[in-house]
Amino acid sequence: MRVSVIGGSTVPPDTAAVAEELGERLASRGHTVVCGGLGGVMEAVCRGAREAGGETVGILPTDRRDDANSHVTTPIATGLGHARNALVVMNGDAAVAVDGSYGTLSEIGLALAHGRPVAGLDSHDVDGVEPVDSPAEAIEYVERRVE
Repeated sequence: MRVSVIGGSTVPPDTAAVAEELGERLASRGHTVVCGGLGGVMEAVCRGAREAGGETVGILPTDRRDDANSHVTTPIATGLGHARNALVVMNGDAAVAVDGSYGTLSEIGLALAHGRPVAGLDSHDVDGVEPVDSPAEAIEYVERRVE
């Protein structure tokens, strides 16, 4: 399964650690991480996934594949800015939101509008988002909902 991981582009170390654990757990269960390909949650989740031997797809807001963080295995340059958020969620079967601000909120809305299950780790309190307390719970939720 492909899981879109959405979240803040700048995050404190404890949030980055949660995202990294999420990436490692997703990869160890055979899932591909899809994200926006830049820093913060995106870089941390990719780092965790790559360290566990997983695949990562970074859908970039810029028109340069080289802008992807070093843990993205498949960078996709779009030149779309924030409009690329739709592509991030449409290329996942489910989404996990970690922290985040307005960009994350837009991705949550898009994911829900397209019927994707969304788990939230210390993220926005929105109808349709399942609040979870750990990366393991997030994965259990999205796996259960996609089956």
